[in-house]
Amino acid sequence: MKVALIVEWLDAWRGGAETSTQQFLHHLMDMGVSLHVFTRSRPSPTPGMKVHTITGASMSRTRRSMTFAIRVERLVRAESFDVIHAISPCLCADIYQPRGGTVAETIERNVATRHRPAMRYIKRTATKLDLKQRYMLAMERKIMGAGRRPLVVAISDYVVRQLKNHYDLPDSRIRKVYNGVDVDDPGAERRTRDRKTIRDDFAIPPDDMLVLLVAHNFRLKGVMRWMEALAGLVKRGERNIRSLVVGRGDSQRWRRLALRLGIKDYLTFTGSSDRVRMFRHAADILVHPTYYDPCSRVVLESMASGLPCITTGWDGASEMVEDGRNGFVLHDLGNTDELMDRVYRLRDVGLRRDFAETARQVAPHISMARHAAEMVSLYEEMASARTRLCS
Repeated sequence: MKVALIVEWLDAWRGGAETSTQQFLHHLMDMGVSLHVFTRSRPSPTPGMKVHTITGASMSRTRRSMTFAIRVERLVRAESFDVIHAISPCLCADIYQPRGGTVAETIERNVATRHRPAMRYIKRTATKLDLKQRYMLAMERKIMGAGRRPLVVAISDYVVRQLKNHYDLPDSRIRKVYNGVDVDDPGAERRTRDRKTIRDDFAIPPDDMLVLLVAHNFRLKGVMRWMEALAGLVKRGERNIRSLVVGRGDSQRWRRLALRLGIKDYLTFTGSSDRVRMFRHAADILVHPTYYDPCSRVVLESMASGLPCITTGWDGASEMVEDGRNGFVLHDLGNTDELMDRVYRLRDVGLRRDFAETARQVAPHISMARHAAEMVSLYEEMASARTRLCS
């Protein structure tokens, strides 16, 4: 099976989608797929994967993306592939898999992060004037348009709803292949060691409840909402609580906000880190009060490793959360009390233990190996259909 996979960026430091794609590619190769990757990145050489790095000099990020789309289409059409799988928009794809969800929904949910109507209006207007957003939205509309051939693969029911709500896409053009992650099972000894290491590094007492948040886009992932909730818990008298926010961002601005909220002694911004797994092992709860996530990797990874999670209904990973049994799902981000209440309830060590055991049970359903196997089955189905049409 010879597959062309089109993804504009493949650098893990960019975020969860890129890391997830790298994991996916390795599972495809393990299954014997002959993989040709077309990208703007320059990943390390990997046996079994041929990388076609596409460059294009331009001062404009929009023009660079346009150049990538044009050149990749020309290169892919010049060679014979059983399946063309596009993660970044490409008009010649057999399968289009928007791992970041639809551009239309991304725009709407970014607008929702602005709490005042005037600010939402300004954000919406600025987005309409943004050339990159306009180009990406136009490409998405072409791909979703009537008469187009790509089968669109959704990584969650949430993304399925996006395809129907924004583009009225028929069921015949949608296939759900739920997101996957590489499941973490390091053993009790490693967990205990990691827990001590991280807590020692950040001077967190062993019995304090540690709440973890992992994000790069602080505004979109609800960092401010968590900070407000943490401030409310501290004012309520909760003193044996600490929080770590892992990820890149304008930390100085957020540290000033922590000072104003009176939580500078309870919350630490760690910056980007390659120790996220260790942070998970050190934590008691993961909070992910996101305004938008097509299917959060950090929530799935945390659940599989037995870490109770609090996320929102705007996260496709919430489809794995049984509210009140293995985690909590928030439905009103404007209601800080809801987030405070869920964290407060999880002070109970016994409840956290019950949640952890139930959360681990989702692991077989969210593995990247399962995700890759379903995608390979889809490749075979499409290649077989193409053969029949050509015979």
